[in-house]
Amino acid sequence: MAEQVKFELVSPERLLLSTEVEAVVVPGAEGDFTVLPGHSRLISTIRPGVITVMQGGRAADRIFVEGGFAEVTPQGCTVLAEHATPVADISREQAAQAVQDAKEDIEDSKDDTARGAAAKILAVAEARLRAVEAPAY
Repeated sequence: MAEQVKFELVSPERLLLSTEVEAVVVPGAEGDFTVLPGHSRLISTIRPGVITVMQGGRAADRIFVEGGFAEVTPQGCTVLAEHATPVADISREQAAQAVQDAKEDIEDSKDDTARGAAAKILAVAEARLRAVEAPAY
């Protein structure tokens, strides 16, 4: 059996996942990074995107996160996610509608504050739509 790394995914409400995996790919703010056993220590913010859990040489699980933080040690990776949803549970139609709604909200914004808030919502909605449209590794 290949060496494993401990992976934990935590939301504000509860522990969502705690398991041993071959690797985990995390959407870091500076780009995706893969955590393998013995990884160097790292703390990173997470951008909206997909966490991919690798088992048996393939993507075993894909989870969309809206943002958060990741802490990596040589023994494992803990992700503190603002919100997490399995990609399989995301409706493409609802994700596309959320993108359209956010674009309309930007157009209807009365000031820069409202426009900025709507732009953040649009970024998350677009990332969610990409998650359901993009193939796994």
